[in-house]
Amino acid sequence: MTSYSSGECRESGFGEVIRFSGRAIFARIARYLNIKIHTVLKELVMIEKIRNLYAPIQPTVKKSGNQVSYQEFLPQTELLPFIYCYWELKTIAKLDNPFTYRVVTDGCIDIFFELHHPDNSYVMGFCKKYTEFPLESPFHYIGVRFLPTTFSQIFNIDASFLSNRFQPLSHVSPATSRFIGDYFDRDITSQQIPFIFDQYFLDAVDEKNFVLDSRLYSAIDVILKKCGIVNLATEINTGISERQLRRLFKYYIGDTPKSFSKVVQFQNILKTKPSSQSLRRSKLFYDFGYYDQAHFIKDFKNFYGVTPSRAFGRE
Repeated sequence: MTSYSSGECRESGFGEVIRFSGRAIFARIARYLNIKIHTVLKELVMIEKIRNLYAPIQPTVKKSGNQVSYQEFLPQTELLPFIYCYWELKTIAKLDNPFTYRVVTDGCIDIFFELHHPDNSYVMGFCKKYTEFPLESPFHYIGVRFLPTTFSQIFNIDASFLSNRFQPLSHVSPATSRFIGDYFDRDITSQQIPFIFDQYFLDAVDEKNFVLDSRLYSAIDVILKKCGIVNLATEINTGISERQLRRLFKYYIGDTPKSFSKVVQFQNILKTKPSSQSLRRSKLFYDFGYYDQAHFIKDFKNFYGVTPSRAFGRE
C-alpha cells in the first residue's frame, strides 16, 4: 500500500487535488467518495431513463418462414442502461430464394459480424433511412445493439462519424474487434452469446469515467416522453443554444435533435401496430403527429422501406 506523508499532494482521481493532513485525511476521502458516488448514481439515472422510455424495434423475419431465425438476448442487469440487446440472425434451413435483411431506422448503433468470420466485425451508426443487406445462405450473424448515446460514451467516439454507413469495427475500436475475433467462432451456441459479451462489456463500462451532460439528457427525456412529437423550439429548454444542442446530439447520437425525434416518432408507430380499421381511417396520421397522410407515408417508407399497409400485413 502506498503511504503519503502529511501535507503531500496527490491527484484524487476526481479531477481535483487532495491535500492530505493528519487525521483529516479520512474525512476528506469520505467526503470525496460520497460526492463521487452521488455523481455516478445521478449519471446512471440519466442513462437508465432512456431504456425505460425507449424500446427500439426491428421487425421480425417474416417472408423467410421457418428458414431464418432472429432472436434478441438481454444483457446482464448492470449493462441494461447501456446495451439494449444482443441479437442473432441465422439460417435454420436451406433458403428457397435469396434473402435480403432489412434493418429499419431505430436510432441505435450496432456492432455485428458473421460468426463464421469473426475477424471481420463491423459497426453501423445512426441511420436516417432503412438499410438492406443481401445475405448469402447459409449465414449466422451476431450483433450488439447500443441504446442512444451509450456507444459514444463507452468508446469515446463522435457518433456522427459513423452515421448512415457501416465500417470495420477495427477502425473504431481495435480492442473490441480483437476480442470478437479471439472469443467467437462457429461452435459458439446461442446461450453463450450473452455470457461472452457480458464479461467484456462489464469490464469496458467499469473502466469508463462517464461524463454526462444533463442538458443533452433532459432534451432526450422530453423527446422520448412525447414519443418524438415535439416542438423543439418551444418545448425543449436546456439553457443552451440550438446550435450547441445540435452539436451534442450529433456527437453522442449521430444526428440532430430533429432527426432523432423523427426516428422516435417512427418507432412509436411500430410499437402501436395499427389495426386494419385504423389504417383505413383517412386521418390516422393525426394520431402520429402528422398533418397529412402523404407526409406520413413518405416518412414511413423512408424509415421502413415499404408502406404502412405492407409493413403491418394489411395488403
